[in-house]
Amino acid sequence: MKKAVFCIAKNLEQTENIVNNLKTAGFLTDDISVLFPDKTTTKDFAYEKHTKAPEGAAIGGSVGLGTGAVVGLLAGIGALAIPGVGPLIAAGPIMGALSGAAVGAASGGLAGALIGLGIPEYEAKRYEGKIEGGSALISVHTDSSEERDQAKEIFKNAQAEDISSTGEASV
Repeated sequence: MKKAVFCIAKNLEQTENIVNNLKTAGFLTDDISVLFPDKTTTKDFAYEKHTKAPEGAAIGGSVGLGTGAVVGLLAGIGALAIPGVGPLIAAGPIMGALSGAAVGAASGGLAGALIGLGIPEYEAKRYEGKIEGGSALISVHTDSSEERDQAKEIFKNAQAEDISSTGEASV
């Protein structure tokens, strides 16, 4: 049984920092997920010239949003829409999971889709509100309690919010 560790990052810079620290610590790119609103007109998530690399912008641009290199290089980046929430950008394993979950969660919005991923209802509703407010949800899939502790420490050191972990069925 794998577990995922989740947190909320307040902006793209904090998101990039957390993802970079996870990768530096040895977490696989395929185990890291990011989910945030597609608000291409907002300052926080728009492409800016001082972000890390143009290759992230090229990938992000294909889904209507420029991202920095770190998020842009995660597996499976793409756009999706959750009824009642609107357009989102997702990268990593959460992209495929939410695409499937969104179909069955048409009336439950993003919280319903997150609950379908194994996140407790209370946390899913809190995450939904933060994502709709412009924050990013970051998750990392872990195999051991040591990895979970390491991920939580990275989240804490980056001053992420709402750090938690949950079980998920093995794939």
